Amino acid sequence: MSAKSHPCPCGGADYASCCLPWHSGQPAPDAAQLMRSRYSAYVMKLEPYLLATWHPSTRPAALNLIDDQARWLGLAVKRHSPQSDESAEVEFVARYKVGGRAYRLHEISRFVREAGRWYYVDGEFPAAGK
Repeated sequence: MSAKSHPCPCGGADYASCCLPWHSGQPAPDAAQLMRSRYSAYVMKLEPYLLATWHPSTRPAALNLIDDQARWLGLAVKRHSPQSDESAEVEFVARYKVGGRAYRLHEISRFVREAGRWYYVDGEFPAAGK
């Protein structure tokens, strides 16, 4: 079985019909799809894709994913809120493990669309509610 016929890391049924088109250069249709594809890119360590989909105003020079020890376990998109035709927020929780210890990344991410492409700008981490 080829890698393209596996379930998508973001939770989609099939990588080929889920995140592969965006990873191959097609523009994501909305901020939620871009966010899901960026999660998959972290799982797959696709640093060039992550940098290309990060807005230049906030993009780091590198991510050094080759040294990242995180093992990504799953993604839950809690909310996709278009703010306008050119901006949106996506709230998500991503679960991962490092060295046997489990973590949750809960973020409200901001996205903008420029020249027909969505870009991740930044995010904030809501207070943990227990």
